[in-house]
Amino acid sequence: MPPPKKKLRPIQAVNRSDRLGVRLAEVRALFRFLDRVRPGAIPAGELSIVFMDQGEHNLLHKQFLDDETPTDVITFSGDPAMDFAGEICVSTDFAKKSAKERKLPFSSELTLYLIHGWLHLAGYKDKTKAEQKVMREQETQLQKEVKKANLTPIFQTE
Repeated sequence: MPPPKKKLRPIQAVNRSDRLGVRLAEVRALFRFLDRVRPGAIPAGELSIVFMDQGEHNLLHKQFLDDETPTDVITFSGDPAMDFAGEICVSTDFAKKSAKERKLPFSSELTLYLIHGWLHLAGYKDKTKAEQKVMREQETQLQKEVKKANLTPIFQTE
């Protein structure tokens, strides 16, 4: 008799950006992969991913972090008692600008933001230089694993 199937984490991926083309199934596959390579790293429960234009992302940044400056990723911790792992909100406009400045593919930059948010949910911080160093090492490692598994989502922008 085959082993019982492991229950997949519910993942809600919402595209609120007018200028982003995304296959949400690829985003879900990315996070299911992260759950497999780092089991138990983030709390159990539903994971919410939101792709936003810069204006809406800035409002969120101001409302919840009292900071009006543009940023790449805002992560909200979940509540395991409510079966909620957390929410990762990414700015597609910030990613587009950064990818161009860094001469990287847009999909790679946006995937980095998703990994960064996931690492925040896993407990990684990036306020101090030491925390930033560890965060960058983890991002680099996970990006390599995602690329090797051919699971970088394809994002398109105008």
